[in-house]
Amino acid sequence: MFVALGVYGGLFAFSFMVATLIPGSSEAALGSLLLAGDWSPVALLISASMGNIAGSVFNWFCGRFLIHYKDHSWFPLKEHQYKKAVRWFKRFGQASLLFAWVPVVGDPLTVIAGTLRMKFINFLVLVAIGKTCRYLFVYAAITSWQGG
Repeated sequence: MFVALGVYGGLFAFSFMVATLIPGSSEAALGSLLLAGDWSPVALLISASMGNIAGSVFNWFCGRFLIHYKDHSWFPLKEHQYKKAVRWFKRFGQASLLFAWVPVVGDPLTVIAGTLRMKFINFLVLVAIGKTCRYLFVYAAITSWQGG
């Protein structure tokens, strides 16, 4: 039981970290655990989704409450990332958060949503839909690849 909690908790933590501008692939981690077949697919999907969504919420809070520190080295976005994400967000609007899972542009979008003071509930719903659907796609791809 403790091993299972460690696996699910570890996937949650890893998925959180890679949603906060730290490089990594939570899809690969989820896929590996699904392929191992030793863990509940539903619990793995929930762990990955909740961790990744929580990481995006962290980014939103950084954008919302810490934007005045954006010129500091520890701030999660560099100036060029910030400007690119603002342009993307303004061009495609709030619906762009459905793609918050996309590498390179997704994480900065979640920070920008905070800096632009997007309503948190709208942010949360859009990010949750996009990120959960991405993991469901990973699950479906692995399931079809395994023939089951």
